[in-house]
Order: sequence, then structure tokens, then C-alpha cells
Amino acid sequence: MTFSLRAGLAAALSLAAAPALAHAVLAVTQASPNQTYRGVVQIGHGCDGKATTGLTVTIPDGVIAAKPMPKAGWELSTEKGPYARAYPSYHGTVSEGVKTITWKGGSLPDDFYDEFVFQARLTDAVAPGGTVYFPVRQDCDGTVVDWREVPAAGQSARDLKTPAPGVRIVAAAAAAAPAATAAPSSIKAGDLTIEAPWIRATPGGAKVAGGYLQVTNTGKEPDRLVAASIPLAGRGEVHQMAMDKGVAKMAPVEAGLVIKPGETVVLKPGGYHLMFMDLTGPVKAGEPIAGTLTFARAGTVAVRFAVGAIGASAPEAGGGHQHH
Repeated sequence: MTFSLRAGLAAALSLAAAPALAHAVLAVTQASPNQTYRGVVQIGHGCDGKATTGLTVTIPDGVIAAKPMPKAGWELSTEKGPYARAYPSYHGTVSEGVKTITWKGGSLPDDFYDEFVFQARLTDAVAPGGTVYFPVRQDCDGTVVDWREVPAAGQSARDLKTPAPGVRIVAAAAAAAPAATAAPSSIKAGDLTIEAPWIRATPGGAKVAGGYLQVTNTGKEPDRLVAASIPLAGRGEVHQMAMDKGVAKMAPVEAGLVIKPGETVVLKPGGYHLMFMDLTGPVKAGEPIAGTLTFARAGTVAVRFAVGAIGASAPEAGGGHQHH
């Protein structure tokens, strides 16, 4: 099954596109080219009262390296096929990959809610100002609903019976905070308060940089920090460093870092942190950098990272012994 990205990009619509009563929507509704996207398909209803027993997500052209998250009680499968063209990746050039992801064999009653999660990379084939659509097929005990309609130019998705979930594409620079001489002490994003975002400076030729911050959830629902970006980095992920039998090990937090209601989570050297990879230039001490943080519920939030010294344990520090 294939899907035309160009047709989707032709309709530059807002991501409030899906009607309030739509059965399949995406939690993260804004992203930028050349970044990792964490897709969370939210299912709030069955089909005419019937339980949902299967879900298939189609990966559109211009989106590569799709990986689904296993779901307890559901059988997971993927179908691979050729991409519209070859794309550069972190391990060379790729010309094929996952085109559809299917969860089946479970049962989600009509009056329950659940999420189906995947990760993929948006390439430079997706243009800022457009929308990328991920068609979703919902199977419900013999009944099928295909959420795959794409609005024509000038048409509202609210006028469609079964609109495909969409992701609005924005330029990374446009999503970032305006220029300033210093980073603000705190930023509000819905129920979240983000404080003291900062990055360690890097030596010339370095390809990774560590980022840190504090986030507090004052709401009643959990949220997840799933990605971050700065103009100098090809991608930004949430990582965790931990000691295992005296050996420091670092790994990405695949499902995103959970911020529970009433909880404050601190990202700091030696623990949870942001990892900015594929740097195109050095991060310079004392020169704040505009960027974004992406949350599953709060969406993409513009921030400005202060920059501490190489090896610093805090933005004001001149040095430190903790390294990535």
C-alpha cells in the first residue's frame, strides 16, 4: 500500500485538521524535516460500537526508518517496500524500508482508549508549510474504517468523513525561539514548566553534544519528552546513562521520558539527558542556541539553550569531570 506525499504536502493545513470525533488521530502534530518523529496513534472509539481488533498505519513517501513499538496482547507485523527514491541515512544510503505497520489480535472496546506507537525519520523530502499524512486502517470485528482521506487545496479536513491523521511540517528555525542574549529561566507549555535548558560546549570536530533541563508537570495527566532539536544537530534524542556493574552505559529512552502528574524530572550529566547528534559545527560556550523540545501531549515547545563550558556540570560552571 502506498501514499503520495506530494498530494499531502499540497494541502498546507493546520494540524487541528482531524475532527474532534475522529477515531484515529496523532498525538504529536508538528515536526521538522531531517528529524526523528515519534508517532502516537490515538484510538478513542471503535467502529459503530464494535471493539477495535486491528490497526494498520501506512508510512508515506519521504518518511523512512519506521520502527513500531510492540504492544502487549497484540500481534505486530510490518511490510517493507521500495522508497520513492534513495535517502541518506546514518548507516549509508537506503532505498527501501517499512511501508506499513499492523497491530492485530487484540481487543479495544468502544468505550476504552489506547495508543499505538511507532518511530520514523522525516527526510528533506517533506517541506515546511505542508502536512504529511499517515493513513490508518481500523479493523473492528468485521467492520473496517479507512482513515485516509486527504483534503484538497483550500478544503478543510473537517469536511471529510474519514480524514487521515496529519503532521504539520515546520522549519526547525521557525519553531525555535527568537534571538536573545540569554535563555529564559522558565517556559510554560500547557501543564508543563520547563526550567534551565542548557547544553555543554563541544570541541571542534565533535559530532555529539549533551543537553539538560528540568521539567515539572502540574497537570493531572502524564506527558512524555520524546525528542529535541537544535539547528546544529541532525537529530536529538532522550538518553539515559546508568552504571551497570561499575560500567557506565548509555542508551536511548525509546518510549520517551515520562513526566508524571505532580512530578519534577531533572535531566543532568550522568543521568537522563538529551543527546544531540550529527553536529555540523561546534557548540560554543556562552552563545545561547535556539531549539525545540517535543512532548507527546504538550507538542513542540520553543526553548533557548544556554551553553556551558566543555565538561561543565551546570551552565555557569567552567569545567567538570562528567562526560558523555
